[in-house]
Amino acid sequence: MLNQSVDDATLTGLVADATAAPSMHNAQPWQFRYTRAGRTLTLRADFERAMPEADPATRALHVGCGAALLNLRVSAAHHGLEAVTTLLPEPSDPALLATVRFGIADEAPRKPADVALAALHPAIPDRHTSRYPFDEQPIPEDVRARLAEAARAEGADFTFLASPHLETVLELIRDAEGYDRGDPAREAEQEHWTRDTQTEAPVDGIPDYAFGPRDASERATTRDFAGTRVIPGRPRVPFENRPQLALLTTPGDHAADWLRAGQALERVLLTATLHQVSTSFSTQPVEWPDLRWLLRDPVFGTGQAQMILRLGYGPGGPRSPRRPLDQILTIEP
Repeated sequence: MLNQSVDDATLTGLVADATAAPSMHNAQPWQFRYTRAGRTLTLRADFERAMPEADPATRALHVGCGAALLNLRVSAAHHGLEAVTTLLPEPSDPALLATVRFGIADEAPRKPADVALAALHPAIPDRHTSRYPFDEQPIPEDVRARLAEAARAEGADFTFLASPHLETVLELIRDAEGYDRGDPAREAEQEHWTRDTQTEAPVDGIPDYAFGPRDASERATTRDFAGTRVIPGRPRVPFENRPQLALLTTPGDHAADWLRAGQALERVLLTATLHQVSTSFSTQPVEWPDLRWLLRDPVFGTGQAQMILRLGYGPGGPRSPRRPLDQILTIEP
């Protein structure tokens, strides 16, 4: 039973945890509004931060907002709050992605699902995208199983790629990277979301210190945010010969599915962080319709491809900037 309000300090902590989630190009395309009377937080899409070239359907925008929603649920569980979540509560308002009604539960024992969510909370500040080389150490089967369980808990599938499917996906990633570099509009959109930290103190976008080194073999699966630009002094180093990639899929491919994919993605990322597994994204072919449908395993694959993750053991990556809370959170009576 929901029987108490949430104080402002707790609320801001919840939203700060939510906004630690990843989003495409770190655009942070979300807005939060809390009404004290209703003890309800609404999550709205900020379509001014959409990317019409690379994400015309706003699929990736929804995935990022879904990741923020999962962090919010984790934070609520950590604080002992019950959080009743509704996706897309008003079909006539596509920007309204979710509502979360908070309260402090009665003295009944906590639900196992809430305990499992709360256990992920320590990983929120430690999860960062790593665009650095990983070593060749394979991720153990028990850890792989836990990552798959994390995705299933949110209604998605998470499958590590094996040959020959892995080789096919690697080729698709490189094809998509070439498509991106050959598309001036996409190149300009990506550059718009990169930040030169010598000239500005960024609150969003990908800062230059997070680009990572360039792969000496030009076969890296991570997106190169330098694009066609040459950055003086940027090192060239070898990356792993056989990256460990996994595909996250959902049964459907609509706004609710994208939000569930984002929650599943973040649950996987937090679980990986707790197991000292570093992660990055290889989403380039997901952003090209003619390549995306080829990502599924031709023999065993089902569902809609929503994300490709690269996982392994190596540097955790630096923290990317976040927008001040007063830009994204409104508190009303």
